[in-house]
Amino acid sequence: MAEPYDFDVAVLGGGSAGYAAARTAAGTGLKTVVIEGGEEVGGLCILRGCMPTKALLYAAEVMHLASHPEPWGLRAGKVGFDFKKVMARKNTLIKDFADYRVKQLNAGKFEFIRAHAKFVDGHTVALKSLCSSGHKSAQSSKSKIVQSRLTSAATLRSTNFVIATGSTVAPSPLPQLNEAGFITSDDALVLKRLPKSLIVLGGGPTACEFAQFFARFGVKVTLIQRSEHILKEFDADAAAEVEKVFRREGIRVFTGTKLMDAKRKGKLKSVSFEHGGKTVSVTAEEILFALGRVPNTASLNLAKAGVKTEGSRIIANEFMQTSAPHIYTGGDCTGPHEIVHIAVQQGEIAARNIANPNSARMDCRLLISVVFTEPQVACVGLTEKEAEARGIPFLAASYPFNDHGKSLIMEAKDGFVKLLADPKSGEILGGACVGPVGGELIHEIVAAMAKRMTVQELAVMPHYHPTLAEIWTYPAEELAERIAIH
Repeated sequence: MAEPYDFDVAVLGGGSAGYAAARTAAGTGLKTVVIEGGEEVGGLCILRGCMPTKALLYAAEVMHLASHPEPWGLRAGKVGFDFKKVMARKNTLIKDFADYRVKQLNAGKFEFIRAHAKFVDGHTVALKSLCSSGHKSAQSSKSKIVQSRLTSAATLRSTNFVIATGSTVAPSPLPQLNEAGFITSDDALVLKRLPKSLIVLGGGPTACEFAQFFARFGVKVTLIQRSEHILKEFDADAAAEVEKVFRREGIRVFTGTKLMDAKRKGKLKSVSFEHGGKTVSVTAEEILFALGRVPNTASLNLAKAGVKTEGSRIIANEFMQTSAPHIYTGGDCTGPHEIVHIAVQQGEIAARNIANPNSARMDCRLLISVVFTEPQVACVGLTEKEAEARGIPFLAASYPFNDHGKSLIMEAKDGFVKLLADPKSGEILGGACVGPVGGELIHEIVAAMAKRMTVQELAVMPHYHPTLAEIWTYPAEELAERIAIH
């Protein structure tokens, strides 16, 4: 006879998705445990993602504005910086965020165990304690499992599981890169000093944000992207606007490339690639490998639990349920969108469906993406590229920031806003903003789409003048007129 279950829900991973799942499950009265096997507690967003990178990017923005005051008739001497203090401020902020997450995990609403977990069967995981590595203090003192059974051969049984183990840096596609050596985005966040020159491999959000951060702090940056444009998930017009600004700020940008070779030359490193039918070689003090992340699932022994994967990504349905009906998932280990608010939503939906099967489902109609470069790039709902690929009819209209009152006052002339609307009803299908505080401005369209507003309704909604937000009324008015003519 099988031994009884220790918990109703066991959550593997204490990051954003895992904490959301545990909090939600415990809130329904289910006996819940979180098992965290990372070296640090907090998850990617707090420790190595959203929060530390945005803290650094804001410092770079302040540095850039202080260094270029002339448009406002201001003068400034040479603007300097103390890189150690820049990093120290980031570290202080992140420690506060991480300490608060540890406090949440240890608040007593559920058990919290610091251990590596590996499936033995569909309802059992083997636990390998992290106490010997100095992690005991981050563990709930109330846990009877910890106190009495967490040994080198400990196991834990649960009726249900939520897998939320996050992601890890993707392996290098080029063996020579490993030989030459490189830093990852994780490494970049703990640098003690700035390199004089840097090659950034990749053109996604992480690569672009780091490229501009380093460039604004005086590093000579070259960015190499495989696709025809950086930020390939966005429309080409958005990517082109950021590329224009990058080049203006001195960043060398190569797109449409194929990596060929990498070498170490004394204290320098070089990367060779195909570009425009020719072989190009660039040399720098350091290489930043920013070619994405992969699900952190290799050590979980998922086959023993009957959980199917696509590569390393856990396959889940709209209820966040895996191929094993009692095992759910959320966050970067399942994707397909590596975005923290999506991870939180997935964790909550997984827990709600454990408590009440098929009661909640994922809906990505309001998918939001933001890249914190300057100009910021943000979108919600459909892009033109996605609408065309899916055969969804739409009308689109844009309006530039270089013809808008508040942005002219701010000297924030780069970029535009764009709306997509249903050609018949006028319902807003998507919005994009490339420009000042784009990550904030996009939320007006999120709210409009959440209530299924039309461009006609947005066009007549009052907007204070002069504000950045009133720019949305211009493409809305254009689309409203075009739809009326139809």
